[in-house]
Amino acid sequence: MTNPLACLSIIVRMQIELDVSLDPTLGCGQAHRWRKAGGSWNGVIGNCIVDLTENAGGFEAKGCSGREELLNYFRSTDDLPQIIGEISDADPYVASLSSSCPGMRILKQEPWECLATYVLATNVNVKRIAKMVESVCDTFGRDLGERRAFPSPKQILDKRDEICICRLGFREERFIELAESVENGTIDPEAIGEMDYAECVSTLMTINGVGPKVADCVALFGYGHLEAFPVDARISKCLNDMYGVSGSYKVMAEFGRKKFGRYAGYAQEFLYHSASITGR
Repeated sequence: MTNPLACLSIIVRMQIELDVSLDPTLGCGQAHRWRKAGGSWNGVIGNCIVDLTENAGGFEAKGCSGREELLNYFRSTDDLPQIIGEISDADPYVASLSSSCPGMRILKQEPWECLATYVLATNVNVKRIAKMVESVCDTFGRDLGERRAFPSPKQILDKRDEICICRLGFREERFIELAESVENGTIDPEAIGEMDYAECVSTLMTINGVGPKVADCVALFGYGHLEAFPVDARISKCLNDMYGVSGSYKVMAEFGRKKFGRYAGYAQEFLYHSASITGR
């Protein structure tokens, strides 16, 4: 039963007019708290459980999240025609992918939640990441009724003795260390948000458990640096198969940024989405 005191405001329904396709946007591994049941997506944004159902004009939202919060989360100010035009001009293959998947958007996630999530996302598949994140929320997060919010660093540290319940494996120690560093101010997620892309990535990589791929993911999904081009195993194989590019992470990521420019992150998502569907 849903706790009526869980949300910060009353449950409302609203129509969000936006050029967006929910399936590829919420289902391609950017964020890890979305579940699809029937024709709707259920997720948690901040302290609100939301249900989103796509329709001709955008989507209907049910929950306590406000309109502006939802528009910000889906980066409503991104000019998709311009973005798609630029990355399509850079490469005919990406042009074909974008035309077959209209409305896919990069999300703007809360920086702390994004950073903590991707510290867990090392050497593991998307399904396992989602399971670990949900376990962390169930163990430490605020009770919202049907689900729980992503916990603050203090909430994690107050119950750190229960971290073993989450089954994080080798990530357990670095996850607690991250919470400690953010809580004591050694790491300031908000201050990182004021940095340009290069400084953002460089700073993130000083954190235990954050390598170049995780740093690029957090820069893209948490801080909105759309020039970031994360390279995982799928993207690495795609770059080799489609463009003949191989080598170190630095070589492949720089190739993506140079080829696709200021919207390289969008190109990366189309490549990743295609690879996840085809199993390439």
